[in-house]
Amino acid sequence: MIWYITLWTNNFEKAVEFYDTILSEIWASRFMETDRFVSWSFWPGLTRISVIKPFDKNPATVWNGNMVALHVKSKEEVFRLHEKVLELWWTSEWDAGPRWDKWFYAGYFRDLDGNKLSFFTM
Repeated sequence: MIWYITLWTNNFEKAVEFYDTILSEIWASRFMETDRFVSWSFWPGLTRISVIKPFDKNPATVWNGNMVALHVKSKEEVFRLHEKVLELWWTSEWDAGPRWDKWFYAGYFRDLDGNKLSFFTM
């Protein structure tokens, strides 16, 4: 269900150093990384936590950055669930579609309290 959690940061290098240190204490290690994000996990198929530089270049805040991603089975399900979100009067954050590359599909939305979530598949 929960596949990854993102935490945007205003101090990328210091955040990566912190999470490298603290997560190694519970045997998690880096799983994926680029110059914009680092992701840690216990095992590739388990939930990940990621620290990310804000994509929109605005400061990272609780409102601008933290997100829970929910894994679904297909890109069709990403589109269907994103449409359902809109029917329920939640706010679309970014329409459903391909991201990063054609293998990653996601739709981003906010719930009634402003919490950011996504449905995604790879």
